[in-house]
Amino acid sequence: MREAAVASPAWAFLARRRGGIRADWTDWVTYGYLLLGVVVMLVPVLWVVLSSFKSEGNLLRFPPTVLPEAARTVVVAGYPRPLPLYAVRRDDGTTVTLAQVRRVGIEAQMVDPAHPGAGLVTVPVERARELRHFHVGTENYARLLASAGGTIWTSIYNTVFITVVATLVTLVMNAMAAFALSKYRFPGSDLALLAILATLMVPATVVLVPIYLIVSELGLVNNLWGVILPVISTPTGVFLLRQYMLTIPDELIEAARMDHASEWRIFWRLILPLATPALAVVAIFSIMSRWNDFLLPLVILNKPEVYTLQLALAGYSDENGIQYGMLLAMTTLTALPLAVGFLFLQRYITTGIASTGIK
Repeated sequence: MREAAVASPAWAFLARRRGGIRADWTDWVTYGYLLLGVVVMLVPVLWVVLSSFKSEGNLLRFPPTVLPEAARTVVVAGYPRPLPLYAVRRDDGTTVTLAQVRRVGIEAQMVDPAHPGAGLVTVPVERARELRHFHVGTENYARLLASAGGTIWTSIYNTVFITVVATLVTLVMNAMAAFALSKYRFPGSDLALLAILATLMVPATVVLVPIYLIVSELGLVNNLWGVILPVISTPTGVFLLRQYMLTIPDELIEAARMDHASEWRIFWRLILPLATPALAVVAIFSIMSRWNDFLLPLVILNKPEVYTLQLALAGYSDENGIQYGMLLAMTTLTALPLAVGFLFLQRYITTGIASTGIK
């Protein structure tokens, strides 16, 4: 009973009713809306993950199957390879299991796996139904690692390096700007904040060419720093951190100054530790943005040895068509670390964003 009482708050929150003991109609509407949101958000993700374990034939099958499947096969004496099994409907309505040897137009030549010596039987294809079973295939991942060789590990390193370094630099730059805009009073501070927030209205594609020209003049084309430096400060991060730092009492800063602490020491030893929830939110947003960034690396990086995972993912579509199996496997591997990290750090997002509105 004690364990149930401890575990009850989460369930009590999810199961609470507006009507008290009996559920009100608004409760059912709310639960239905939330369930619809869960379905819309999770079904495409689950579909991609499940499809990454399907064979090429299973991916092209129509109508599509939800779970990964593979054709049932049997080894028949006299044939070098396993033959697929089919359920064939006879004229009298009964069904018999036969193995297909070959298909010619609208007819297939089949053999009875139990009596191969009886010879081949010609069966119209509309009477045959392929027998399939649940099968989790890893051939897409094996082909991905085999075809990519060491380049996939290079892409992983490039992506991790850009994400980690850019996030650290972004946190420092945004926190310094937010500290100045929240705790210092100087002419034009509100105008500076307005100018920073106004950059949110400028689409990234508008400044893409100027960014490339600057990066090219600095000699950072095909350099990972050419992707990191152009966007080391984000207006959203500055705004969130400023709103959070406004909640930190000015008396703490004045007390530190009376103890002869420098402004740099106040920033590192006082402001940053107190702003940890907001920093965690900005860090999560930065990680998600840098990990999924495609447009800027596409312009700055054009050599395979400096490709990120997103650029490597785009490489599985060429003039010969789209390699769906490897594309889905690469998509799953690319999104998995981000999904796991978000799953464990999502509470910081709600806590940090909620705290930024408290005055």
